[in-house]
Order: sequence, then structure tokens, then C-alpha cells
Amino acid sequence: MDAFDLLLGGFATALQPANLLFALIGGIVGTLIGILPGIGPVAGTALLLPLTFKMDAIAAIIMLTSIYYGAMYGGTLTSVLVNVPGEAASAITCLDGHAMARRGRAGAALAIAAIGSFVGGLIAVAGSCCSPNR
Repeated sequence: MDAFDLLLGGFATALQPANLLFALIGGIVGTLIGILPGIGPVAGTALLLPLTFKMDAIAAIIMLTSIYYGAMYGGTLTSVLVNVPGEAASAITCLDGHAMARRGRAGAALAIAAIGSFVGGLIAVAGSCCSPNR
């Protein structure tokens, strides 16, 4: 039960209003970085690292992870709408996502990609913190 208590404490910290604001800003900036061709999530996070030098450590980590995940989703936007993957992780999205966009279902394709990424992230967090080998 100790791992679950630590997870709840982490959510309590992350859901503070200031930290949610930094997550929102990081997600928007990350999405804009992800749309740019040739700049992937790792390079975008590295380029924006100086933004967090004067911030609180927890807020800085939250913002950097939001930039990373926003950049991953920005690559999905270009894959679905333009059929040009921003990074290697979005290459497979071009196959089905762009075909759906050409049939007028771009919103559904983007929603499926976002929801699938969210569910996968939740399963990864739950699996990493609640595993018996921890």
C-alpha cells in the first residue's frame, strides 16, 4: 500500500493550480514545437530547458514533461493532417490517420490518437509504480 500512497501524494502535488498552469503552458508550447519539422520531442525539450532554470524543481519537471508530451502530440497533428511525420514515433499514424482525414474524419483520427496516448500513459504509470518488483 505504500506505493499507492506515494502515487496519491504525487497526484496531490501535480494537481495544485500553479503546477496545472505550468502543465498547460508546457503542453501548448510542446505542441507548437512538435508541429515544426525536424525538431522532435527530445530536441524541443532540450531547447526549452533554460526556461525552467529559475523555477521550482517540481514545477520545472512538470513543465518539461508537458513540453515532451505536447511535442509528441504535435507530431501526430502533422502526421494526420499533412501526411508528414514530425518524428519516427508518428510515422505509423500517417497510414490510418491521414486516410481518415482525407475522408473528412480528421477530428476523429486526432481524438483516437490523443485518447490512445493518454490511456497508454496511464497504464505505464500504473504498471511502473504498482509493480511487485519495485
